[in-house]
Amino acid sequence: MGIPVKLQVFEGPLDLLLHLIDKNKIDIYDIPIVEITNQYMEYIKAMEKEDLNVMSEFLVMAATLLDIKCKMLLPKEVNEDGEEEDPRQELVEQLLEYKMYKYMSYELKDRELESERVMYKTPTIPQEVMEYEQPVNLDELLEDLTLQKLNHIFKDVMKRQVDKIDPVRSKFGKIEKEEVTVSDKLVFVTDYAREHKKFSFRTLLTKQSSKTQIVVTFLALLQLMKEGVLYIEPQEQPFDDIRITSNI
Repeated sequence: MGIPVKLQVFEGPLDLLLHLIDKNKIDIYDIPIVEITNQYMEYIKAMEKEDLNVMSEFLVMAATLLDIKCKMLLPKEVNEDGEEEDPRQELVEQLLEYKMYKYMSYELKDRELESERVMYKTPTIPQEVMEYEQPVNLDELLEDLTLQKLNHIFKDVMKRQVDKIDPVRSKFGKIEKEEVTVSDKLVFVTDYAREHKKFSFRTLLTKQSSKTQIVVTFLALLQLMKEGVLYIEPQEQPFDDIRITSNI
């Protein structure tokens, strides 16, 4: 009759590997992969195989160890820098990272246990004490203050206010939207044409106070020309002033 042996429960394959390394007092940077792989395989053979999800994690690590074991038997590969690559390097990095988080969890657990043994007393400070304010001695506070120091403080405060001003944006004026419609300019140009009959295109535009008004006035002129209310006289020379005649 065999003697039942209860195996230690491990949180994962990395936890089992760390146990084997600590048990055999092995340098984590120089793992004897053959020995560790053999011991690892013995452990997973003795494990209960009810939970396939758990077992699959251990079997994946077993395959990784066997792969590293095979690579260790082959000639070592050389990287671009001419250095020999160690097949165990990635596994060592995983073990070191897992070990760090594991010890951090121990530290947090210890702090949790210590906090359970700490009792906190609710504050019982009298209201008179809470409302007490230490009196200020103005004579003592101002004893070293002189007009020169006050002037220095004032200049420093004013300089900070000036530094807050953007030297570029502060010179921007307020942009106001100018409401100009084609309908309004149609009335204006029609009245102007009725009064002058013949007039200069340039003179008409110079009477406008902004670029927006010039553009809208030009659109109104085009509309009236399209309707046949105004028409342009032929220019005698290029760049001559444009003369407009009204049919109103």
